[in-house]
Amino acid sequence: MEASRPASADVSHYLGVFRRHWWIALVATGAGLSAGAVLSQTMPKVYESSTSVLVQSVDQDTNAQGGRTKGAVNLDTEAQLVGSGAVSVKAAALMRSSMSPIELAKSVSVQVPANTTVLVITYRADTPAGAQHGSHAFAEAYLRNREETARAQLDRQIQSLNLKVKQLTTSLTNINARLAVAPRGSSTESNLQSLRNNSQNQLNSLTGRLNELTTTMVGGGSIISDARQPDAPTSPNTLLNVGTGGMVGLLLGLALAYLRERFDRRLVTANDVRDRGRVPVLAALDERSTPHFDDVLQPYGPGGRVFNRLRNEVLASLQSGDQIIVVTGTSRGSASTLVAANLAAALARTGSDVVLIGAHLPDSVVDVAPLARMLGVSAVPGLSDLLAGRVGLGRALQRTPRIPSLRVITTGGAATAAGLMQSQRLRDTLEALRRQSQYVVIEAPSTSSSADAQSLASLADAAILAVELRRSRRPALLDATEQLQRVGTRLLGAVVLPRLAPMRPGAVATPAVTLPPPPESAEGPTQQLSFVGQRPAGKELDDATAVIDLSGTGTGSAEGDDK
Repeated sequence: MEASRPASADVSHYLGVFRRHWWIALVATGAGLSAGAVLSQTMPKVYESSTSVLVQSVDQDTNAQGGRTKGAVNLDTEAQLVGSGAVSVKAAALMRSSMSPIELAKSVSVQVPANTTVLVITYRADTPAGAQHGSHAFAEAYLRNREETARAQLDRQIQSLNLKVKQLTTSLTNINARLAVAPRGSSTESNLQSLRNNSQNQLNSLTGRLNELTTTMVGGGSIISDARQPDAPTSPNTLLNVGTGGMVGLLLGLALAYLRERFDRRLVTANDVRDRGRVPVLAALDERSTPHFDDVLQPYGPGGRVFNRLRNEVLASLQSGDQIIVVTGTSRGSASTLVAANLAAALARTGSDVVLIGAHLPDSVVDVAPLARMLGVSAVPGLSDLLAGRVGLGRALQRTPRIPSLRVITTGGAATAAGLMQSQRLRDTLEALRRQSQYVVIEAPSTSSSADAQSLASLADAAILAVELRRSRRPALLDATEQLQRVGTRLLGAVVLPRLAPMRPGAVATPAVTLPPPPESAEGPTQQLSFVGQRPAGKELDDATAVIDLSGTGTGSAEGDDK
């Protein structure tokens, strides 16, 4: 099971996702800002105006005993009354509006400041004048409705008191009539006098209450701060809409960047090779240090120093007796060729005897030219000619002009070599090269193009993967490591290169250096072998001897080989 990564690695991973896909977040943020601006322009403008109303109790207690809901006036109830149908009808009449009272009530909102007996009535309209007029109209309609309600309650109380006064007056008249005919000093007279006194007291009390109510001035409240015409609309809020759109766009961009990273199988950075492919990165080249097709890197240039460090890491990783290193790519292209050639050159600069084998069998001579041109050798003969038995090992080996300790076996001619990567001749050739040189670097085809890379890796001691960013994919990288594990070859790590520009076929049609023909033998000049693999007339070469030719000339005759 994969070990858990530290939190700092997760943060670095997410930051890397943002760095790689910053343009998605930028585009999404820009789109969000634009959407917010467009929304602000298309939304209808809304103006608000407020009127503050001081609510008084009917009994003139303006303090309302603490305000809000505990006093004589329940302000929460009064706030609901502002938007009621009765108030809306009066407000519509004051505004002389063609809108229905229900629609007008939807534009009203009421707030109750804490610890006050004040209602703040706010009205929304599409014009500043409409907002001012509507707020004042609803405040005035509310006060009128409250005053009318209070007056109606007072009238009912006065009417009820008048009725009781009339009843007591009639009762008192009857008592006085009965008292006039009652015998003096009798108990009847005493009872009637007592009833007359009680009725008179009640009548006096009712008369006093009635006089108080008839002189009461009804006032349900007053406007303490009238509505003003607003200078600017409250909606839409352009700054808020643009800021919200930008924030939503940024979050959406980050989500899209993460989804793209999650479902994008391409390897974009060296961290992807290490984290997503679980392969250690031995070296990483950038656009400034990436080699080209025309030459190997100079040892003291930016790219040369990268390969010098790669050489040191490879030498430190090799075990005792390890000599053969196979370099294969995870995708089609020239990444393995560039890495193998520069690694072999870096090893040879230390004075070690190094052999570079181009095992990426070509489809045409044009495909062979990069390796030959980089090292200044002839494109033919090469490995395909050697394995087919057309030349010997000594003839296929070519010493590079500028690095004397580096010898090269190019991929050779275009003749077919199907099945030869699994042949015994290749095994014998590698065993012979083990005895002749210190290190052998094999430039193998990509693991995704054929099984030759796996076959070559089974004959090697260690392997290096050349990963071309933005061309290689994570499944191909995982498949390459699995192929190497199946054949038991130790994977040292990966060399990461940026995406290489495609090679133009006509740019390298001829090799940079052509080796002179081999020296003449005592019996006469040796007949030069044909490029397409034709043997000299009358001569038949023994295949095994042709492969393991360690003389360095590669031109022995059949009779000489028999000897």
